[in-house]
Amino acid sequence: MRVYLPATFSMLRELSQTGVIHARSGYGFAVTPALTDFFESGTEEEIAEYAFDEASRASLRLLAIGDDFFPHRRVVVSVDIDDGRVSFVPDLDEAVLKIEPAQIAVSDVAAIHIDVESSEEAVAKAIAVIDEADLGDEDAMLVVGDALDNFLAWYDPSELSALVELL
Repeated sequence: MRVYLPATFSMLRELSQTGVIHARSGYGFAVTPALTDFFESGTEEEIAEYAFDEASRASLRLLAIGDDFFPHRRVVVSVDIDDGRVSFVPDLDEAVLKIEPAQIAVSDVAAIHIDVESSEEAVAKAIAVIDEADLGDEDAMLVVGDALDNFLAWYDPSELSALVELL
């Protein structure tokens, strides 16, 4: 199953150094049966884009806690893990699932996605209002939406070491 993990650049550095990444609190985002049922129409690719966007929004929340390396760049790590390691969480968003164990090997990483430098201003603004957006403030939701409109650059997992060293 393809799962999208919200992350930070610090988490990428740890992945590069240790060969593992931990799903924060054991959660990830994916095309779950509940998410598919939620959408009355749309392709699997469109539904996967929603799950990916939810992971990038969760990355904003992680950045709100702080990241020493790139405090204004979202990171999403796409991983492919066995279906037996995931369980669906009906009380949370339709795209959320629990991963057990939460530790994921670098060999399971399918892709790494990171904001580019030109996105940093919009991301910084979104970080400042993410809580208000989550609580329904329409102005804050627009600011977060502006950040989410920026596409994340795609990197192959084989580029991880170079990516961590060069950025």
